[in-house]
Amino acid sequence: LFTQTLINTLGVSFLDIAVGTIAAIAFAVLLNEMFFMKFKKVTQTISYLPHFLSTVIVCGMIRTLVSVDGGLVNAIVKFFGGEAMPFLGMPEYFRTIYTVSEVWQSVGWDSIVFIAAMAAIDQELYEAAMVDGAGVLKRMWHITIPGIMPVITIMLILKVGNILNLGYEKVLLLYSPQVYSTADVISTYVYREGVVNQNYSFATAVN
Repeated sequence: LFTQTLINTLGVSFLDIAVGTIAAIAFAVLLNEMFFMKFKKVTQTISYLPHFLSTVIVCGMIRTLVSVDGGLVNAIVKFFGGEAMPFLGMPEYFRTIYTVSEVWQSVGWDSIVFIAAMAAIDQELYEAAMVDGAGVLKRMWHITIPGIMPVITIMLILKVGNILNLGYEKVLLLYSPQVYSTADVISTYVYREGVVNQNYSFATAVN
C-alpha cells in the first residue's frame, strides 16, 4: 500500500510540475506578445485571483462543476449525447481533475517570474529578428524561450526539490475511498493512518 502511495505522490507531482510549468511559460509568452496594455493588465490581474482563493473554496467549486446532478461538466457531456458520470469517484479522472485545477489556480501567479525574466531580454534582438523577417512564433522560439531558460531551469530545480511535499489539503478534500488507488498520496496516507486509525508509530515511520 505504501508503494502505491509513493507512486501516486510522484505521479501527481510530476504531472503537476510538467503541465503547470509549461502552462505558466506559455501564458507568460502570450502576455509578453500582447500590444494592448490595458487588456494585458486586466488579463494579468484576473489570472492572479485564483491564487488567493482558499483550497476549500476551490474544492467546493470543483465538486459543483463535476457533480452528477446539475454540474456544468456533466451538462456538457449530456448535451453531446453522453451519460452523467461521477468523475470524482472514478480513479482514472482524479489526477486530471487535480492537475487542471492546480494549473487554473497557479498559472497566473507562476507566470510572474517568467514575465520578469522576459523584461530583461534585450529588445534589440527582437528588432533585429523582425528586420530579418522572423515571425512571432520564430521570435518566441529563438529569442524568448532561450532568454528565460536559466530561470526555467532554476524554477524546475526548486519544484523537483519539493516533489514529495505535495499539499494534502486539496487531495483530502477531493478524494474518497473509491479513488485511493490513484489519489492517495503520502501526506493523506499519513493523516489517515496516524489521526484516523491512531497508528502513530507506523504513520511517523511513513512520514
